[in-house]
Amino acid sequence: MRRTTITGLAAFGLFLALFPVACHKEEQAVVGVAKNAVNAEQQAQAAAQAQADDRDRQRTALALIPLPSKSLYIDVHDPEVWANPFLSVSASGLTLRTHLPEAAPASVKANSAKTNGKKHSRLSHKQRKAEAQRLAAQRIEAQRNQTPHRQETQLRLDELAKALVTLPPSAWRYGRVIAIAESPMASPQDRPKLRRNLEAAIQQLNDLGLVVEEWPTK
Repeated sequence: MRRTTITGLAAFGLFLALFPVACHKEEQAVVGVAKNAVNAEQQAQAAAQAQADDRDRQRTALALIPLPSKSLYIDVHDPEVWANPFLSVSASGLTLRTHLPEAAPASVKANSAKTNGKKHSRLSHKQRKAEAQRLAAQRIEAQRNQTPHRQETQLRLDELAKALVTLPPSAWRYGRVIAIAESPMASPQDRPKLRRNLEAAIQQLNDLGLVVEEWPTK
């Protein structure tokens, strides 16, 4: 009986000796979890702030484009004729279609270079002004007669804003307006995902300060 008592006391003493160690380890684990949670929250806040800053910069850049002139496109109902950016939405992503003017003809550039050379230095002030006006009119007429270059770019939703910001002003002939439509090639089973992509794209475009013209599927 005495021997059993001694053994029990020894075990109890060992428990008392190990108990603080176990509690300390558990406390350290709890502190570690709390620190990780705080770090994750701080990282999430920093990422959200960086995303908000990017969106502000994108919105500011697009605000430089004039407001749309509806009279320029009110009678346009064909995507092939639409001269501003056009988005076709599918279940897998977006297709951005743009019409960009070709570079100025070589003859116009050559004439400009001549005017800026020795010939230009021999002209009087009045003659230089008249020559500059003539070349400017020639460039405008050349651009007016150019056939715009059509370009299509496949995008993910998270690439849309950056792609629009990088477009030159000449891509926005109607002003700050973009057309969007569902892809006519979508299958019936893809329509739910397509609609989610369409709604997400329209939300982004509105957030960027763009006027959105949603077109029916053809």
